[in-house]
Amino acid sequence: MPDHAKQVGVLCQRVIDLLGLSMTEGQSILLGESNIAHMVSRHPADFALYGEYIPLILAAPDYVALNAKDGSIEYVKEVQVNSVYVRVSARGQLFARSVYRLNTNRVLNFIEKGTLKRY
Repeated sequence: MPDHAKQVGVLCQRVIDLLGLSMTEGQSILLGESNIAHMVSRHPADFALYGEYIPLILAAPDYVALNAKDGSIEYVKEVQVNSVYVRVSARGQLFARSVYRLNTNRVLNFIEKGTLKRY
């Protein structure tokens, strides 16, 4: 069965500028069946709570970061007492790959180090 992907976001110029990306504004961020299956298997409780908010997190993050290991783009949204992380692959087409809650101390550490940039 083919992986039918739908657009859940758009790469905006602000994220490109904040992270120093050499990508084009307006590029679609997609969410496919295999991405959802990965999120459900890796972080089922977090996906159940926040999966439907992926488009909102991508449209209005509180922080963004560039993952040094694989060049993926990280979007973080503060939700009540949790920070929710959405990871977007940055190879060719953009896909939302993960969603889960971040530990508050980890978020504060990333902010202090300058890894997370205020959106």
